[in-house]
Formats: sequence, structure tokens, C-alpha cells
Amino acid sequence: MKNEIQKLEEIVELLKGPEEVVMEKKEITEKLEKIVLLLKDPKEVTLEKEAIKSKLESVVRLVSSTIVDIDVDYCIPEVETTAETCDVSGNPYIMLSYSEDEYTTRKRKVSLGNTALQSTAEDLAKHVLLSIEQFKDEIDTIEMG
Repeated sequence: MKNEIQKLEEIVELLKGPEEVVMEKKEITEKLEKIVLLLKDPKEVTLEKEAIKSKLESVVRLVSSTIVDIDVDYCIPEVETTAETCDVSGNPYIMLSYSEDEYTTRKRKVSLGNTALQSTAEDLAKHVLLSIEQFKDEIDTIEMG
């Protein structure tokens, strides 16, 4: 339900926007029709939430089994929350951190927003693992000078 309300708010904001923001009538109609269908069939909303939860659980399992040399904190409500401070009102995310010394800690937030959640579990896991690899590469580059 939260997702549908967010979609409605996005459409309202786009419709209020400046004249440069142009959305085709067809696109607005499709989004509104999908929202109406979801509101009429709560079972569909439940199935969508369960599918997203399953995707996120798969990502947590994969990341947990793969990562060994950096700290990983999860902020994924209803799935895994290990971060000390976790903004449960926003999109789920994974926080990567690496302590170079007692004064320097590098961090990267891997967002698992609506766009990412539309992909398959495998693609989402690849996205997260790619972000982790990029983070490791940046650390290596900085350490090597």
C-alpha cells in the first residue's frame, strides 16, 4: 500500500511540476490503472510484497556468504536490520564500511530502491555484488596510492 501511495504522490508532483516536465497521457493512465487494480485486489499487493521480501532475503544470503574483508550492515526492514542507525521509513539499503585505521573509515551505501527492486533477484544480487567490488577497488586504489 505504501508503494501505491508513493506512486500516486509521484504522479501528483509531476502533474504540479513546471511545463518542462511532460508526461504522456498514456503513461499517467497506465500508472493510475495499475494503482486502482492493486487497491481493488489487496491479495496482489500482498503477493508483490512477498516477492520483494524473497528477493531481498536472497540478496542478504548471497552477500553474507560472499563478503569477508569489509563490514556489511543491512537496513532492510522485515528482512535483516543490522545497522546501528537504520532509516526504516526510506528505501532499504546495504551499508558497506572499511576501516583503514583508527581514524579513517570509508563507507558506501548501496540503495535498494524501487528501480532496483523491479529487477529479478539474480540481477539485484549482481547489482549489489558489483557495488561491493567497486568499493573494494576504490579502497585498493587509495591504499596503493
